[in-house]
Amino acid sequence: MSRSAKRRRGGRRGGGRAPVLAVLDLGSNNCRLLIARPAADGGFRVVDSFSRIVRLGEGVAQTHRLSEAAIERTLAALKVCAEHIRATQATHVYAIATAAARDATNAQDLIDRVRAETGIALSIVTPEEEARLAATGCAPLIGEDYEGALVFDIGGGSSEIIWMRREGETGSRIVHFASVPVGVVSLAEDRAHAAMDRASFEAMRACMVERFTKAREAMDAIAPFHAETYHLLGTSGTVTTLAAVAMDLVRYVRATVDASWHGSAEILHVVDRLIGLDHAGRAAIGPVGPDRADLVIPGCAIFAAIHTLWPCTRLRVADRGLREGMLRELMLEARA
Repeated sequence: MSRSAKRRRGGRRGGGRAPVLAVLDLGSNNCRLLIARPAADGGFRVVDSFSRIVRLGEGVAQTHRLSEAAIERTLAALKVCAEHIRATQATHVYAIATAAARDATNAQDLIDRVRAETGIALSIVTPEEEARLAATGCAPLIGEDYEGALVFDIGGGSSEIIWMRREGETGSRIVHFASVPVGVVSLAEDRAHAAMDRASFEAMRACMVERFTKAREAMDAIAPFHAETYHLLGTSGTVTTLAAVAMDLVRYVRATVDASWHGSAEILHVVDRLIGLDHAGRAAIGPVGPDRADLVIPGCAIFAAIHTLWPCTRLRVADRGLREGMLRELMLEARA
């Protein structure tokens, strides 16, 4: 692990004990914690996990500041995370913040308060590092019958596009990546005074097609991208929710959704169904629920824009990504 990554690591060495690894991803919408032990097969065994919607990025696109209310919600969630970390006696801790913190002028205030009030050493990662970690976590799900995958991560404050190509029987590499500083929270705030209906969806989709076009053009300058020989590989609350709805799940079940395959047309049909519902109708769908009902249409618009520019017929869904990439880096350090 690089020196900069080591500075991000908190926690303590475990003497002769097997390491317990804790990774924390503080995004613009969610705070997610995953705690695991290395497994004999080179993977890891999950010990504990925690997730809470905190909306840290609320208002940042307009004010360039984290609001006091958002900071308080985030601190409350991170205090719970700290309890989980202590209870599992984690020996290595890797905690990052992404787009909302990157874009906020008062992010250091949050970092200082988090360290003082929870003991967690939080670090803000660059878009490049965020994309690399997400790709590392998703890479095992690239289909064997494909030349590679277009990995996408629809976040709260940014969306990452990562072109990955298979190398050999088990390897893969990043050919190109792009980070667009628009996610479901910031896109929803842009339409705060408009109904989340079909007209809003089309406006948001058109906006995101325009934003992603530069990424597609940059990829085309490197080499042709053939949608027939690649598949989409999505990681985020948007795509996992859409997959769960497509599978008619009454409630979200990670084990069922993670690594599942879908036709892109099938997911776009779910998008069309959600557009036709009002807020209450979307909230009544189990995998969506009231917490995501106002953000799912912006997420649908981002997904539809991605498919417009990278029209692969198949989609694989990953309920993994950033945190799993972080875990793999911590495992390497723990073995050093």
